[in-house]
Amino acid sequence: MKAVVATDYGPPEQYTVTELPVPRPGPGQIQVRIAAAAINPADVRLPSGEFGDAVRLEFPYVPGNDFAGTVTEVGAGVNAYRAGDEVFGLAMPRVLRAMAGRRPSVGTGSLAEYAVVEADTPLVAHRPAALSAEDAAALATAGLTARAIATTANLQPGEHVLVVGASGGVGTALIPLLAAAKAHVTATATDVDAELLRRLGAAEIIGYQEADYPAGIDVAVNAVLPGDRLTGLAAALRPGGRLTTITYPVPTPELIGRDDVGLDFVLDVDGDLGGMREVGDAAMRGELRATIGRRYRLGQGPQACTDFVREHTTGKLVVTM
Repeated sequence: MKAVVATDYGPPEQYTVTELPVPRPGPGQIQVRIAAAAINPADVRLPSGEFGDAVRLEFPYVPGNDFAGTVTEVGAGVNAYRAGDEVFGLAMPRVLRAMAGRRPSVGTGSLAEYAVVEADTPLVAHRPAALSAEDAAALATAGLTARAIATTANLQPGEHVLVVGASGGVGTALIPLLAAAKAHVTATATDVDAELLRRLGAAEIIGYQEADYPAGIDVAVNAVLPGDRLTGLAAALRPGGRLTTITYPVPTPELIGRDDVGLDFVLDVDGDLGGMREVGDAAMRGELRATIGRRYRLGQGPQACTDFVREHTTGKLVVTM
């Protein structure tokens, strides 16, 4: 099969497309012929080597977490799926199994013609027939995370929410959920993305500088800043406000410089707030919408990963096979 591979630690410019053996499913696993995959930060951060000895990869390494495709083979003990089923979800790299929750959703890498993933996990589900493979791949991590943020934030109608990183995959999936909850949404974005975010439900668009943040907001959502760089965002909250973030390092009251606000770090690897089946259902109800900024073919997979790092991107970058 053809796959995007990193042959050693380094930047995505070094990725290539090459032939690899087709992975075979073991007990409890399914083989999926990939139709579409979406790019996530881990796809470029892990092969970069930035985690040092904490995460050691085996090469050649195939990146890719989010996927949609067709089941082509099932391993022993799998009863929920059969060959021909359309599925989607996210499968973290196997090297991160220890961090992947009670029923780890791990796989062999989705930037390939075939991947093997675990079957018994809430982060893999049947794809609704009316949800395209591209949209399903784009909504896997983004939709799961957006739903978890919206649930954790516990918004009340009329509350003022500031979303930092609104034009990314998670932000573009989240804003319609916040707007549906009747929140007043202020989003950080460039002028290029302003009209899109207004269509998604943002009431106001501001710049990325901390000086642009409105004061006295009820809820702040961070989808992009490192967890140790949130003092400016926390300062914009009213006393008793809430800050929800999805980035490492996990912030503390000391790191954000406030102990009078609520602080939540959202990483629902167990799907306790709703798994992939719920993502598909929400998409069918029109609550979740996929925003695909750019599309690539598998042969352009290294370029997709490079663009993710080097270019300003909107929504999700999707690679189709």
